[in-house]
Amino acid sequence: MNVKSLSEFALRLCLALPLSGCALGQTNTPQTSAPQQPDRKAVPVPVLDGGIGPCSADFTVTDSAGAPVYAAKVKVHIAYGFIGARKLDLELGTNIDGKARFTGLPDRLKHGLYFHASEGDRSGDAFDDPSNTCKAQLTITLQKKNN
Repeated sequence: MNVKSLSEFALRLCLALPLSGCALGQTNTPQTSAPQQPDRKAVPVPVLDGGIGPCSADFTVTDSAGAPVYAAKVKVHIAYGFIGARKLDLELGTNIDGKARFTGLPDRLKHGLYFHASEGDRSGDAFDDPSNTCKAQLTITLQKKNN
């Protein structure tokens, strides 16, 4: 190959590459529509699996004004099995929407489940009997502790 044909080949190659991008569906046209405001992304609900049954408890933790409470701790003590010999303590924090979920809770208990939520100097409680409501939806309102 001589220099002239080599330079002509390189020129044709440079002109052909941008055109091949258009054939593959790649375009460089600017967007004319205004950018949309991003929607608030759904915040995942923290989930803790006890692994000892089919039931669950969904929580919404609020303050006295009804606003969701972030990073509130929800605790439960579970005594199960023959004469309550097996014990399990679970603790979970709420997300920005004040939500948390326990799964894998037992469906047959002697005394039900007592849930305690707290954040700072505020606390609240809830009770659920999984034999009656296996998929519980509970709301805990946090109140200031009385000293």
